[in-house]
Amino acid sequence: MDGEDFARKAAAEAKGMNPGLIVLLVIGVPLVGLLVANYVMYVYAQKNLPPRKKKPVSKKKLKREKLKQGVSVPGE
Repeated sequence: MDGEDFARKAAAEAKGMNPGLIVLLVIGVPLVGLLVANYVMYVYAQKNLPPRKKKPVSKKKLKREKLKQGVSVPGE
């Protein structure tokens, strides 16, 4: 009986891994890797890149804002 039990165990091990598990590993591991790399790059950029420059405000918008505040625009 010991020989038959050993043969059954050997046959079960020879089957290999579950195909669903293989697909999960092939898709999941790179996806998790990309997410971790993305987060690391984001944190690095927040620490090391200079802040973005603000767009210059147009004269038209500046004039409109001053009129809203009740300040007279110079030159008028």
